[in-house]
Amino acid sequence: MALQLVQVNIKARDDAALGRFWAEALGWESSSEGPGVTNLEPVGLSWPDPTAVCIDLVAVPDPEAVRDRVHLELASTSTAHHAELVARLRELGATPADSAGLPWTVLADPEGNLFCVREPADAHRDTGPIAAVVVDCPDPRAMAGFWHEALDWRLLEVSDDRALLRSPLGVGPYLELLRTSHLHGAWSRIHIDLVPDPVEAKDAEVARLEALGASRLDVGQGSVPWTVMADPQGHEFCVLGRG
Repeated sequence: MALQLVQVNIKARDDAALGRFWAEALGWESSSEGPGVTNLEPVGLSWPDPTAVCIDLVAVPDPEAVRDRVHLELASTSTAHHAELVARLRELGATPADSAGLPWTVLADPEGNLFCVREPADAHRDTGPIAAVVVDCPDPRAMAGFWHEALDWRLLEVSDDRALLRSPLGVGPYLELLRTSHLHGAWSRIHIDLVPDPVEAKDAEVARLEALGASRLDVGQGSVPWTVMADPQGHEFCVLGRG
């Protein structure tokens, strides 16, 4: 696998406080690689590991978002577990969002980032606490082609409304591409990070992604070991290098 989806990056007003929420929510451990950055991963994980998509929270002065273009879906194992998990998340500081008519529960974390607690499903029994990383997009079918080639993940389902991909190892969360309109110009405080294997192949992988239709972005990052990019439908992501 040349590129691995290793983490979700969340821009936060208070990375430490939001990190405590998500660490408690997922049962993960928290660490910090420096001021303004909180890293979350399963206890005992040797990063990077295809069985988990970790979380990095990075403090920024004003993390506004026009719309949440990327969100997390959490897994539940039974109806009772679903109810217990939602109750525990609300005790930790999550607030309810509009879930009318949906079989799952939509919540917002303490900084307003939307996420879902999915209804019990056999497909989510082996994903870990995060069932899926969901990306809203205008054309899931086209996006599926890009991400299938970019990650070499299995394309499990594709239609005009939804596409579903997963690691060829059959482990970890799914990547779900969901048809959503009115996204042009929307900036999201959440994006995904990829790491090359080996990491020394970053420049070659960035060039390969450009050939697939991705573009480089300048968001004021300056001289950093990662490359900021956008997929063909404008979703920001980063290709990590050696720091």
